[in-house]
Amino acid sequence: MPRIHFLDVTNRDGVQTARVNLSKFGKTMVNFYLGKLGVTQSEAGFPFLFHEVPYLRSNLALAKAGAFGDLRLSGWTRAVPGDVEASLPLGLEHLNLSISTSDQMIVNKFRGRLDRTAVIEQMVAATRTAKSAGVATVGVNAEDGSRTDAGYLTEFAVAAREAGADRVRYCDTIGGDTPWRIRERFAGLAGAVGIPVETHCHNDLGMAVANSVAGALGDLDAGQDAWVNTCVNGIGERAGNADLLSCVLAFRHGFGLDGRIDLGGELDLSWARRFALWAAYAFGQPLPLGQPGVGANAFAHESGIHADGALKDRHNYELYDDETLGPFPHDWAARQGRVVLTGEYGGKAGFRHVVDGLGIELAAGDEDLVFKLVQLTNAATGRPLTDDELRLLAAWPDELAMLYPGQLS
Repeated sequence: MPRIHFLDVTNRDGVQTARVNLSKFGKTMVNFYLGKLGVTQSEAGFPFLFHEVPYLRSNLALAKAGAFGDLRLSGWTRAVPGDVEASLPLGLEHLNLSISTSDQMIVNKFRGRLDRTAVIEQMVAATRTAKSAGVATVGVNAEDGSRTDAGYLTEFAVAAREAGADRVRYCDTIGGDTPWRIRERFAGLAGAVGIPVETHCHNDLGMAVANSVAGALGDLDAGQDAWVNTCVNGIGERAGNADLLSCVLAFRHGFGLDGRIDLGGELDLSWARRFALWAAYAFGQPLPLGQPGVGANAFAHESGIHADGALKDRHNYELYDDETLGPFPHDWAARQGRVVLTGEYGGKAGFRHVVDGLGIELAAGDEDLVFKLVQLTNAATGRPLTDDELRLLAAWPDELAMLYPGQLS
């Protein structure tokens, strides 16, 4: 049975969202939570950008040490051989290479610099550069794929496969696709090319999740695995990307899908609430009351008919169980009244008080390093650290110290 895999792009597309920001430690926490959930891959960042290099080195070390479970880390570059070459020194085993394919963008973005033939030639050269350097998996992104005509898109995808690409990413870049159309296009493209077509759906019409599910079903129709791009809480450029949890819930509980799909491993949704609420806090974007699964009203009932039915049997008005999404966090730093915290300007007494209160055991000789990491990380995030953040700092101090080169000597 073909499988559905989740490739989360919070650390690439999500962090590009206008008017929001996430520290490099925040990006590390995204990878931590994705690993806990059992997501297949994280598009971790931009390996050719100077300010991403320490973060990616640190996260590759964390991944090697087992901090992220089986999560794979990948990088994103333009489909330009020079960008690929600049990305290679970090040793990322997975890359996604992106180039625009629609006539709209070829004409009005490249403006004569590239035509259809040159787009394919440049993509092929970049793919071969990555593969010849030993990159294990390469995904090739057709930016604006939803506005690319089917014939040229197939030609592009076949060329990508022949150059060594493992997947082609179909990008609904401006969010204009519809579920019935995208399923048909995915089935046709995946069937013609013989490799998975990856969904990348934006939410400009409010259909990113529906389109992601439909596109994945098109892959399955063609007998191929499906790869679904998501972001935590649906964050992303403009109106956002496909929400990770909503997509998982749709595949698990959507009518007519049971028995047709394999989610590609065990997804542990008991971390879903912690991840969603941490992300809302870290990005400074509160969750809507009705956010699927994790919003404050996701399991709230007030109207007489609904309340009566839910009290008799919760399944009368609930599609899935509240308990499967894990506990709501009650973090140390969120306590009301008298509380001692640890952070950028804190001292050793407060640090030990919080660490002891959370039951965190520090390895011998690690106390000074973890203390400094707490100070640096609080300064970087500009907000009190959560319990999960403090536990991660205490568990992997040597690897996390790589986030701050030259500052801990």
